[in-house]
Amino acid sequence: MVPAARSLPSTRGPGLLPPGRRTARDLGVDVAVFVVACAVAVAEYPLTVAADHYGLPEWIRTAEPFLAAVACLSLWWRRRFPTALGLLAAGLLAVSNLALGAALVLLFSLALHRGWRHAVPVTALAWLLSVPYVVLYFPGTIGDPLLWTVLLGLMLALVATAGLAVRARRELVLSLRRHAENLARTHVRDLADARRDERARIAREMHDVLAHRISLLSVHAGALEYRSAAAADGTAAALPPGELRDAAAVVRDNAHRALEDLQEVLHVLRDPASGDESWSPPPSADRLPALLAEARSGGQPVRDDLADAVHELPEVLQRSVYRIVQEGLTNARKHAPGAEVRVRVGGGHGDELVVEIVNAVPVGVTGREIPGAGTGLTGVAERVTLHGGTLTHGVDAGRFRLVARIPWPA
Repeated sequence: MVPAARSLPSTRGPGLLPPGRRTARDLGVDVAVFVVACAVAVAEYPLTVAADHYGLPEWIRTAEPFLAAVACLSLWWRRRFPTALGLLAAGLLAVSNLALGAALVLLFSLALHRGWRHAVPVTALAWLLSVPYVVLYFPGTIGDPLLWTVLLGLMLALVATAGLAVRARRELVLSLRRHAENLARTHVRDLADARRDERARIAREMHDVLAHRISLLSVHAGALEYRSAAAADGTAAALPPGELRDAAAVVRDNAHRALEDLQEVLHVLRDPASGDESWSPPPSADRLPALLAEARSGGQPVRDDLADAVHELPEVLQRSVYRIVQEGLTNARKHAPGAEVRVRVGGGHGDELVVEIVNAVPVGVTGREIPGAGTGLTGVAERVTLHGGTLTHGVDAGRFRLVARIPWPA
């Protein structure tokens, strides 16, 4: 019966982590090893004490039951005091046969909980202390004492080796578990960073558009104010009703679009500490052909099917379409170089906008190896969600398919 220990080696030093309370499994193992140790003592009692098969001195036969009881009871504290109880086991092996089962379990626990630095010297000490007992009382009873001395040494070495092997396995499992937990934490952190960065990028783009709208409002409102003031002073003619109506329509239209852009801004986060003051013209559907041409010029075979109605979309949605196609081409170029990519942007009024990028999967690559949880696709998902759509991606019939479905704006 191999005992189990709850506490594993600490990475902070040679000691153990706090043992804590026993679990149901620990309690079951403790009961099992206690019963086995008691069974060994009971089996040895008729030969060692009752029949005096070995010709032991009276004081040893009298002390044997008490020593066996101490050894068996100490098993309940072997996790908390493995070194002290290992030394106790070494002393018991020098004078007791009944304590053999419990002593072996204590030496196993010492190797499991404290490693070879403690287990090797204590096990060697236990063997050396048991040699006089074997040499003095075994001759003429069970064979050559030298043979039994060697066999006892091999048995003790096997017990210590088994404890060290279990310890090494648990250290490996603990290391793998910690590595997996670190990877999971890193992955979650990377996704959070990707979402924050993508939202900040979206916010900066929307800020540019919103600033454009507000500047138009300011210009037209200023023009109206100037002409109205000039007409009131008599220095200029009043605006004709038609021009006044057109100017008011421009102001109203830009105000409406500015409110729409502002609503989008409220759904994203912007990091004021980023310090990124770079600006570039916002992408739109008009730039999709140039994006595809750039991919083709880099040696990436691309087939496209772009609906004309996409140019009628709001600028914010056009930017998202551009970014989705851009990310799909980038993923295909990184993970399936040389594979043909099919880009489809379809939909129209009364329908849904569908952006689909499909490319062949290299031979030997599975669905789990496709970068479905990468930070690029995380940013795309954020954009699609902002527009009330859904994003799906995965391997289907040997092809990686990225599909974004967004309700067509009314």
